[in-house]
Amino acid sequence: MAKATVLLLLLVLAAAAATAPTTSMATIPTGRSRFLLAHQHRAAGAGDPYYYRPLPSMYGCSEKSAAMCVAPGSPGPTCCGGRCVDTAASGDHCGGCNKACKHGRTCCGGRCVDLLFDRDNCGSCSNRCSKRCTYGLCNYAQ
Repeated sequence: MAKATVLLLLLVLAAAAATAPTTSMATIPTGRSRFLLAHQHRAAGAGDPYYYRPLPSMYGCSEKSAAMCVAPGSPGPTCCGGRCVDTAASGDHCGGCNKACKHGRTCCGGRCVDLLFDRDNCGSCSNRCSKRCTYGLCNYAQ
């Protein structure tokens, strides 16, 4: 009786699997989410319906139009790689374009510094210690 029940169960499962609709990854439609579509627009004349170019940056700049970087509300006064940046605080453009700070260092006033041990920038930029900076704390364990 148990063997017959198992055999009947296997036949039912096989029949259900054979009649179930199959979908492959190739048949599932893909596209952009509504969120992404709201923040991007179609490129003019592009034949591919999934090709989108990003909206122009509000503070995009070039060597010809770097004046927009000094406008009120701009992220910074310097044009680096098509973007307005603050070279006094940007970790990727510290003190000038494409001068990235190494791991563990922070850009303070256009210099890459170690906030854990720099006496002039202890724990944060412009936090000066009278004696010494240890692990971001002024005069620790003295």
